[in-house]
Amino acid sequence: MQQTPFCLRVVHLLPYSMSDANKTDFTNPSTFILLGIPGLEMAHVWISIPFCTMYAIAILGNFTILSIVKTEPSIHVPMYYFLCMLAVSDQVLSTSILPNTLSIFWFNSREIDFSACLTQMYFIHCFLTMESGILVAMALDRYVAICKPLRHSTILRNPVVAKIGLSVLLHSCMLALPTPFLARLWPYCRTNIIPHTPCEHIAVVKLACADIRVNSYYGLFVVFFVTGLDVLFIVVSYTQILRAIFSLPTKDARLKTFGTCSSHLCAILAFYISSLFSSLTHRYGHYVALHFHILMANMYLLVPPVLNPIIYGVRTKQIWDRLLCLFTHKGT
Repeated sequence: MQQTPFCLRVVHLLPYSMSDANKTDFTNPSTFILLGIPGLEMAHVWISIPFCTMYAIAILGNFTILSIVKTEPSIHVPMYYFLCMLAVSDQVLSTSILPNTLSIFWFNSREIDFSACLTQMYFIHCFLTMESGILVAMALDRYVAICKPLRHSTILRNPVVAKIGLSVLLHSCMLALPTPFLARLWPYCRTNIIPHTPCEHIAVVKLACADIRVNSYYGLFVVFFVTGLDVLFIVVSYTQILRAIFSLPTKDARLKTFGTCSSHLCAILAFYISSLFSSLTHRYGHYVALHFHILMANMYLLVPPVLNPIIYGVRTKQIWDRLLCLFTHKGT
């Protein structure tokens, strides 16, 4: 595979020259070099400010959601159990990315152990897939609550919710498992320099001196088959939900019922629109600047963990009331 011309322009960023790295014959190198956002090295400190702010919002917001659901017995229902799963997934996803990214921006700590790189790759793909699966589970909850309201408590009992959560977890872990194993198979004899902030799957395997079509095919399988099925299930669920809503007799009843889905719809849009935009940027990346492509890839990983607690905190009455109650007590 032809070496990317960009690598020739980053020699001055490294403690050793690119030519020395290229002369080294190695398979499965002990470390990779993460460049951060190539072309914007001088602005890394400034870029770290919104990144750090987003990470703080994600951690604080999702922790608040978990704390409120834990301490408020009135919301111990399937919708909020799934919301807690989403919050945990967001916590792990953002924590698997941001600390390493900020260490690059702040301390120029670019080296990452090969095994740590593969572990980060696994966590990224695992928890992105898990987030999609949890959104499907939440769509199921909304479908049952609106289309079969009298049977909601019998259909989605706590053991059923636990089984759904466990199946989403196992499904995500198994689907993400081939990604690091496939990446470990190839010899990396060209360079160990990754023009990215996290160890993203394709960014890593593009450095391999081998035919990586199996990696590309598996990535496409996950995107189009697995994520596509998730989207299809959500669309079918909301088609039935909208039919049930429009059959209600009054406008107020329709608006009130639709309001119970608004937070979930916003979370779906935040996740899948950012995913689609990142995929298009990756697919047509040769038409855009490299730093823009990498910034968009980071936004795809960071936007859902930041927006989800804000969406549910603002648009879910029980959580909003609990937050107001907490702040009111603190103020008095």
